[in-house]
Amino acid sequence: MPKQVDHRERRESIARALWRVVGQRGVMHLTVREVAREAGFSHGHVQHYFASREEMLSFAMDFASEQTAQRVGRGLEELGEHPHPRDVLRLMLIEMLPLYADARATSRMSAAYVLEALHDKKIHARARDSLAQGRSLVEQLVRQAIEDGYIGPDRDPVTETNLLLALTGFTTFLELDVIEPREVLAAVDQYLDRLFTGDGDGGA
Repeated sequence: MPKQVDHRERRESIARALWRVVGQRGVMHLTVREVAREAGFSHGHVQHYFASREEMLSFAMDFASEQTAQRVGRGLEELGEHPHPRDVLRLMLIEMLPLYADARATSRMSAAYVLEALHDKKIHARARDSLAQGRSLVEQLVRQAIEDGYIGPDRDPVTETNLLLALTGFTTFLELDVIEPREVLAAVDQYLDRLFTGDGDGGA
């Protein structure tokens, strides 16, 4: 019997090849033909799965987001049943930064996606919605931490969410070797220590 093709696996292989093209050669080399060469497939084979560059790029970004979510999920399991909100936010922030190979690949994919979004309305809408959803999740965690007394009641959850996400701006400095990973981790930890001043008593 002929071997059954796992189409999802093929699409993921192409997505990983796209990540490698972006990571090793830059977004300027991001073409269907270049990705096909990197994946070891023919140009036509890739077009069988993705009708356009936009479709291929969007799938690769969705796959990158899934991989990040899975890493966060595994990290949450390691934190235990009732993790401290500081640890949860730290985990999420670190997964957004290019501090190791997997996170670096998805971070570079995100950067390429944002560049594409600046000039493509459909990708812009998808990227904006995805970022808004992620930001909303962080804000929910911050609001809950304030309500539970881990963060002072005088803190504004919107501002604190924006400041937390601003820490992901270390990405550029890391990628261009301006600062070391240990310096980024120190800054993240110090900021979180300043933010979380309560004992989680519900503000009572």
